[in-house]
Amino acid sequence: QVQLVESGGGLVQAGGSLTLSCAVSGTLLRTTDMAWYRQALGKPRELIASITTAGNSNYADSVKGRFTISRDNAKNTIYLQMSSLKPEDTAVYYCNAPFTRTLVKYAWGQGTQVTVSS
Repeated sequence: QVQLVESGGGLVQAGGSLTLSCAVSGTLLRTTDMAWYRQALGKPRELIASITTAGNSNYADSVKGRFTISRDNAKNTIYLQMSSLKPEDTAVYYCNAPFTRTLVKYAWGQGTQVTVSS
């Protein structure tokens, strides 16, 4: 059974930086496209960054130029480097493997809370 464990969230001031990690177990990360999602209070979960097995990445317009997704297949871990954080980035952040535009392959982990103060 695949497990996803997100970590690295916290409270940060606007303009600050954080790096999130997602440890993947139960499957070989190198065989799977992965993505980061986030869900703000009262809003639906949204895909914000994805990375293919070849290392190609895509970003939502809301985070483009500020966030960077990366993967370390040897560690079975993906990362999300976040900089120039804004209060609107406040959300619970999750990782998963996209199956379709709206579906994911695995059960959701617990996520990691990111709170950006103004």
